[in-house]
Amino acid sequence: MAKKDDSVSNQSHNPTFEEVVAARVTRRGFLGGGLAAAAAYSLGGVDKLFGAVPDSAQARRRARLGFESVPVSDADEIVVPLGYEAKVLIAWGDPVSDGPIFNQDASNSAADQALQWGMHNDGLVYFPIRGSVRGLLVQNNEYTDDGLLFPDGVANWTPEKTEKSLNAHGVSIIEITKQGGRGQQRGEWRVVRPSQYARRITGLTPIEIGGPVAGDDRLKTSADPDGTTVLGTLNDCAMGFTPWNTYLACEENFNGFFFKQDLATRTPLELRYGISPFASGTRFHTTDDRFNADIEPNEPNRFGWVVEIDPFDPQSTPVKRTALGRLKHEGAWVQEARDGRIVVYMGDDERFEYIYRYVSKLPWRRARRQGTSPLDDGTLYAAKFNDDGTGEWLPLTPDNPALAGWSLNDILINTRGAADAVGATKMDRPEWIDTFPRTLTAIATLTNNSRRGTGTNPGIDDANPRANNVYGHIITWRYDKDWTEPDFEWDIFALCGDPTNPAHGSTINGDKFGSPDGIYVAPSGRLWIQTDVSTSTVNTGDYLGFGNNQMLCADPSTAEIRRFLTGPKQCEITGVFLTPDERTMFVGIQHPGETPDDTPNDPADPKKYSSWPDGPSGGRPRSSCIVITKADGGPVGS
Repeated sequence: MAKKDDSVSNQSHNPTFEEVVAARVTRRGFLGGGLAAAAAYSLGGVDKLFGAVPDSAQARRRARLGFESVPVSDADEIVVPLGYEAKVLIAWGDPVSDGPIFNQDASNSAADQALQWGMHNDGLVYFPIRGSVRGLLVQNNEYTDDGLLFPDGVANWTPEKTEKSLNAHGVSIIEITKQGGRGQQRGEWRVVRPSQYARRITGLTPIEIGGPVAGDDRLKTSADPDGTTVLGTLNDCAMGFTPWNTYLACEENFNGFFFKQDLATRTPLELRYGISPFASGTRFHTTDDRFNADIEPNEPNRFGWVVEIDPFDPQSTPVKRTALGRLKHEGAWVQEARDGRIVVYMGDDERFEYIYRYVSKLPWRRARRQGTSPLDDGTLYAAKFNDDGTGEWLPLTPDNPALAGWSLNDILINTRGAADAVGATKMDRPEWIDTFPRTLTAIATLTNNSRRGTGTNPGIDDANPRANNVYGHIITWRYDKDWTEPDFEWDIFALCGDPTNPAHGSTINGDKFGSPDGIYVAPSGRLWIQTDVSTSTVNTGDYLGFGNNQMLCADPSTAEIRRFLTGPKQCEITGVFLTPDERTMFVGIQHPGETPDDTPNDPADPKKYSSWPDGPSGGRPRSSCIVITKADGGPVGS
């Protein structure tokens, strides 16, 4: 995730997660290796949904980490362990099917971009067509660097530039196959062109509004007086996928796309969601009135949702599933309960925001047989973490006394305000969430929060060494019998930082890292962790000596963590998924060469900070999806 909003929207007096941790630390201490039992039996969500074959019981008792750590790096390249190979599968501007090729001077048109891999790819999923050798790869395209997107950057902004930038956002779908090699275990992956499945969903694609909020007056605009169809999905960060083989794109920092002239005129809803003048520097409002909140005040309400996409039906219309709430979605991880209902875990990625859970009303198979979506009829909850290691899910429903006078649509449109009202626990930028299905354990990353105790922001007990949480941490929670239980027990998996530096207060057993973001439980139980240190602090200040952003692998049974990959300069490592046999890993490399101050690159010097992946022959850095394989054909990480 990039393009963070530096403001703090949550001004409620709800307890902070650090206050809860402080009380618990005094009594029990932090627990490393809290997932030992979970890892021993975990098959990972991909196994449950896609039928991956896990390691044998004997293999599970062996050490899961079969590679030597790579050192920190500040090189403009991908570094993986000895015996592994990393190759670019597709990069920004490459055709998703038989469309136009990428022009290194960025002279492709808006129409070209609508047929090409989008910019700054993020969360991804591999959907098998034929096991681990052929499938669909679906990946979010979160945002754009308009300094790189056009030959002259942001100068001379036109409607064509707005259109091209919108077409570089959204979701990219490609068909991929592994060809050659003995038994196709050691073949080369390539993009299938042309493909009947290949598709771009952009910031201009018509998308249906589904669920309870469809048709609500607050979603009606001059272009859509019915409030049922919106153009595009924007700022999609992490993701999810369903047992019925659909993809969930998650709209995160949507607020930055909308212009509001006067801060003093913001409504409470606009204030809570961070609608402000020129928040992210996008210029869409100068050519398209729907991005001017003074002209179209309801347009921002049509973003901040989870978008369901059927990758196997290129003629299908994506749907924004409003029952999952409106927030800065960092993901939507789906887990099936024992009775067939689905549970969706979501983080709201901003300082002092919350973790959410959605539970469907009906088992998903029954709902679909009845012609309804399991994502349209269920209950939304916000998490409260107690200081005794227990927690509870607070229902965000009109019958909750704390929400007296709220309608269901009030709650879903202003989900943050509802979570404030019920007393959920403020967290330090909740990001990705995954699960260990067999032991009913969930795991989530909390990237960081340097605002703790500054100005009017919430503080913590002075005895808590993590008050200025610049390195972030990873938490877990588990249930006794099922994912739908109202209560849970929680623990800390790791406090990030440098474990060799006592001042950091890190509990890492292994290699140092900070700002955890992407997280993924592999079918074998290996835990993959990706970092998102901002480009303003990469390898400097508190992060001096940490090198470029990286991906690590943890053995949950021992809590040992080893560095597996380092990325090129100024990039974020985000998005990771394995084929069911774990012999191929797909990883997203986002915004290589991003400027340290987060402003657009200089089109006159586009390779100032990075020339990856094309090197001297390329015209500018390009976000890419890479493929990682092991030379001996074995599972990645083994």
